[in-house]
Amino acid sequence: MSALSDAARDYLRLRNSLGHELAEHHRELPRFVAVLDAAGLPTVTVAAALSWAQGPNVEPASSVAARRMTIARGFARYMAGIDARTEVPPPGLISGRRRWRPPFIYRPDDIAMLMTQARGLRQPMPAATHETLIGLLAASGIRVGEAIRLDRDDIDWARGVLAIRESKFGKSRRVPVLESTLAALDRYTRVLDQFCSRTTSSSFFVSMTGTRVIYRIVQSTFRRLCDSAGIGADAASPPRIHDYADLRVMPMLV
Repeated sequence: MSALSDAARDYLRLRNSLGHELAEHHRELPRFVAVLDAAGLPTVTVAAALSWAQGPNVEPASSVAARRMTIARGFARYMAGIDARTEVPPPGLISGRRRWRPPFIYRPDDIAMLMTQARGLRQPMPAATHETLIGLLAASGIRVGEAIRLDRDDIDWARGVLAIRESKFGKSRRVPVLESTLAALDRYTRVLDQFCSRTTSSSFFVSMTGTRVIYRIVQSTFRRLCDSAGIGADAASPPRIHDYADLRVMPMLV
């Protein structure tokens, strides 16, 4: 453990003791410290913070880059009281602002068509996974990342409630669902038991190999299903899987 790692641990412990929700800080700050250590830097510099925030696979002006810079700036302020050489990145280096675009408004027929297209996928396990996932997103309004992070124990079958853990901004919540939604989820578990009976994953939605389904596959499959069904072909705002999160379209899965 380096001196910077010790300082980062103390900083997070202090922030936690003040009641701050810091799930993302706990994930990202050790990565930033590792970058500083690898560069042989004893403390934070503006150049290092900017380079890390806009690192590989991160769009320079994206919300991810902006959040990373916020994490680096908070740690730099703490380090400035320990090491006078610390450079605190000024606000405004990364705006993180994107032009707002209206969501695609799904009609019930659009959801039914997408689920029908998913049902027609060649392999039974992916067909059941994507059909059920699309239905759950439309019925509950939870985000796609929240859905694919669901574990089997996160479903309260008796009360009809989903436990959404450490979602956006590190917060958790409970989402009630209708009996028809619960019945559709139960049907999926029977498909899971039939085709992935030996899986050791705790995930509710799984791939053909029994591992947790990943966002990249969900996104590409959804895009393919939309194109096959012709949904949103002439729309000013093409359909995105994230558009579900703002809508409660159907009472549930058909």
